[in-house]
Amino acid sequence: MKFRARILVSLKEGVLDTQGKAVRMSLKNLGFESVEEVRIGKSIVIVLSAESPAEANQYVESMCEELLVNPLIETSSVSLEAIG
Repeated sequence: MKFRARILVSLKEGVLDTQGKAVRMSLKNLGFESVEEVRIGKSIVIVLSAESPAEANQYVESMCEELLVNPLIETSSVSLEAIG
């Protein structure tokens, strides 16, 4: 079976997000005064083959642990869907 995994990676609360701060200031300079906070993260989409949803999820979790996410400063969430 083929699966599409969507991984959202964001900085943990308390970790300084310099990109988010810069974007927030730029938005305020453009007149968007109501913006209180901006957090910048990344979205990763992976298409993979696996025998079952559980196996696909295990693969993706391993990818996150080994490469895609820095557990010291980042958190992640994974959604998985069967395709084709």
